[in-house]
Amino acid sequence: MKKTPIILSICALVVAAAALVLNIVPFNKASKAEAEAEQAEAAAVNIAYFCVDEVVAAYQMAIDLNASFEKKAKSVNDDLTRRNNKLENEQKELADKLNKGLVTRSTAEVQYGKLQEKVASFQQLLQQKNNELAEEQQVILNNIANAVGEYVKKYNEEKGYTMIFSTTSGLLSQPVVDAEAGLNITADIIEGLNAEYAASKKK
Repeated sequence: MKKTPIILSICALVVAAAALVLNIVPFNKASKAEAEAEQAEAAAVNIAYFCVDEVVAAYQMAIDLNASFEKKAKSVNDDLTRRNNKLENEQKELADKLNKGLVTRSTAEVQYGKLQEKVASFQQLLQQKNNELAEEQQVILNNIANAVGEYVKKYNEEKGYTMIFSTTSGLLSQPVVDAEAGLNITADIIEGLNAEYAASKKK
C-alpha cells in the first residue's frame, strides 16, 4: 500500500512530461497521432480501491476466526488468573503463619523456596501462553489477508481493472482523500468474500 503514492506520482510525472513535450514540439500530424494514442492509453487506465477496515469488519470468516480466538484467549486468561490468585494466596498464608509463629523460620524458608519455584514456573507458563496467542493471532491475520488477496485477484479477472489498491479508514482515508464513488468497490469485495465463505462452509 505504501508504494501506491509513488506509483501515482510517477504516473503524474509521465503525464506532465508528455504535456510539456506537446507544448514545446511543433504541432504536426505525427505529434497529433502520438497525443491521441496517449489519451487513449490514459483513458484505458481503470482504477478501483477498497477499504480494508470495512472489509475485515464485515467479512464473516474474519468475524468467526476472531470470535474463536477471543473465546480461547479468555479461557487462557481465566486459567492464568486462577493460577496467579492461588500463588498469591499461598504467599499470604505462609506470611501469616510466620507472623503468628505457627511455623519455624527454617520451615518457612523451605516453603518460600518451593513457592518461588512455583512463581518462576508460572512466569514461564505466562510467557509461553502469550507467545502462543500472539502466534495464533498472526496466523489468523495471515489467513484473512490471504483470503482477501486471492479473492481480489479473482474479482479482477472478471472486472479487468488496471489497478486495485486498498486503503484504511481514519481521520483521512489515505491514500484516497477524494474519489468518485464508483471507484470504491468495498461493498462488492465484502459481498463476494462472504458468498465464497458461505459456500465453503457448505462443503
